[in-house]
Amino acid sequence: MNLADKAERRLLVVELLQRKLNQTRLAEVLNLSRQTLHNYRECYRLFGVTGLLHGYSPSHSVSEERQGRLHVDKRRPGSKARELEALRRAEKRLTAEVTQEELAWDGEAAARCALEEAPLEEVVRVDQPSRQTVAEQASPEQVPAAVIELPYAEHHDWEASRYAGIFPVLLVLMSQGQWMQRLSQLFGNGWRIFQVFVLMAVRNIRSIEQLKHERREEAGRLLGLGRLPALDTLWSWFHDVAGKSRAEALLKAFFADQIRCGLVATRLWFTDGHLLPYTGQDKVHAAWNTQRRMPMPGQTNLVTCDEQGRIVYFDIQEGKGDLRAQILKLGEYARQQSLGTPPVQVFDREGDGLGFFSELVRRRTPFITWEKNANPARLRALPAADFTHSVSMNGTDYRLLEETKACLYPPKTDPDPDPDPDPDPDTGMAELAHTFDLRRVVLWNLRTNHRISVLCWDADLQWSPQEVLTAMLSRWGASENTFKHLKGRHPYHYHPGFGLAESDKQDIANPQIKGLAQQIASTQGHLAKLYKQQAKTQPSFNRDGSERHNSRHRRLAAAIAVSETQLKQLQADKARLPERVNVTGLSDYRSFNAIDNEGKNLFDFVTSSVWNVRRQLLDWLDDSYAKDSDRVDLLYAIFNCHGWVRSDEHWVVVRLEPLQQPARRYAQEQLCRKLTGLGARIPGGKWLRIEVGQSPL
Repeated sequence: MNLADKAERRLLVVELLQRKLNQTRLAEVLNLSRQTLHNYRECYRLFGVTGLLHGYSPSHSVSEERQGRLHVDKRRPGSKARELEALRRAEKRLTAEVTQEELAWDGEAAARCALEEAPLEEVVRVDQPSRQTVAEQASPEQVPAAVIELPYAEHHDWEASRYAGIFPVLLVLMSQGQWMQRLSQLFGNGWRIFQVFVLMAVRNIRSIEQLKHERREEAGRLLGLGRLPALDTLWSWFHDVAGKSRAEALLKAFFADQIRCGLVATRLWFTDGHLLPYTGQDKVHAAWNTQRRMPMPGQTNLVTCDEQGRIVYFDIQEGKGDLRAQILKLGEYARQQSLGTPPVQVFDREGDGLGFFSELVRRRTPFITWEKNANPARLRALPAADFTHSVSMNGTDYRLLEETKACLYPPKTDPDPDPDPDPDPDTGMAELAHTFDLRRVVLWNLRTNHRISVLCWDADLQWSPQEVLTAMLSRWGASENTFKHLKGRHPYHYHPGFGLAESDKQDIANPQIKGLAQQIASTQGHLAKLYKQQAKTQPSFNRDGSERHNSRHRRLAAAIAVSETQLKQLQADKARLPERVNVTGLSDYRSFNAIDNEGKNLFDFVTSSVWNVRRQLLDWLDDSYAKDSDRVDLLYAIFNCHGWVRSDEHWVVVRLEPLQQPARRYAQEQLCRKLTGLGARIPGGKWLRIEVGQSPL
């Protein structure tokens, strides 16, 4: 018996205690406390062998199901057939060196000797080194490398599957984006959990726990896993992948591959922030909920889409996120991808700012956005005859007028900038004011008679006013509507494996500024009342014509002078305070926590991939149905099709049940021919094929 092994030691203790062995004597021999032995016995009584081996604690819960969830990371991860096979081979190589008898354990003899207070060392003896010892003694060249399982390795004849409809997504992923090769390189056998994520994304399964309601054999056979494992094994797969901390490398390669292979467009990039709410008890930064018009704990996912709504890039940030910094980052990212023509960045009013526009122009990053602080009275006063351009979009007619907006951005905040500014301490050069011109396109909605303006800098691309307007109005279809449908049909908000750590951002809005702002507002209100009273009061004079010193008019003037002095002092105090302060050094303040997004990034990688494949499949259905809503309905009908799966040495074939309507069945067959023609091939050499037909069973 190997007493260094915790599992063997715990089983030994429980067996000896069941035989009425003296607990004090046993604790002395094993060098354990009596409380530890008592805990082993009670844990075994409440939870059985599973609770004993995994260290379930009755103080946390007496529910075995809850204990299983709390200790899922300690459970035995999945099938160990391959690893055990490799260890057996290693043991065979060491047979000539390690020759001992099998483990001898006689429970009756152990109990009898223990009751006679015989030395326990004579009862418990080690006759064979453990598998861990064998592996440690083996030389590096003798230890076998990890065996990577291949998808669809099992050969079988036709088998029915309710999940055959998700095979078009898997086929496109494996044919275009080097899906399986890249996952195997980064995560080894971790590709299995990504196949499960595809199932969740396509079928809108909102959590790993909901997979317990799925048909394991049918789903696993379709995903190339043989059989979908139980929840504890799925969680162990997830933790193994997330523990490698390679989500950043995966996303970087994924985004670059999409651009390199032409899977996403690079003419217009629409960027917007989307709330990822947090409902836990820990303190995190607040994001902005647009629908409820209020801040709430969470994160912001800054997502960039192309004209067709395909996801080009995304970045999850704390709190409200930084849209401006993200736009600048995207401009630099586009230059790194060696794109001939830089994409035009389209964003909402949140990015409005003269300093930000100046930085975009300096970096030669073209952009289009709404003008935030436009003068409505001025726009309404523009003559109708000056709107010389027209465009119609989504059944609405618009008239357009183009102007030039001259901009001057001083590097300092002084209202009268110094003509000879001091040199920058870092560069040694003086930063001069930046003068640049922006295009202003005034939009007149003829249906609502509403006017609004758009600002644009196109970097000499010479876009027409109609193109500028179409790009700005397309933001709703390419970005906003994308996530309206994405959140409705796919588990966009799901965040597997929550983890928290102390955030690097521990600054808050200066509370002193808020207090001074309230005092300033109160003083200004008091001054307004004094001004009104003084305007209604006439001065009083003495007989000699001099003004009386104690007149009401004189007292109001003195009170106004005092209040004005106080107001100037408060404003000066507020100007000297920093806008934000760090709370790290405060003793009675809870620090902000940052949410670990490793698991979220891995899951969103799959969700983004599935969404982009969905857009590709809709484009391929364009010949059958011209209306986008009809194609979407048809595609999701295909996703929910039942079918049959067959796997042999060379082919993995999936046959879908035919749709009932003739037009839909024709479109379904055409799409399957298109998919088969992609020539998808998985590691191991098998080809993928999809078809439509009757049951082969």
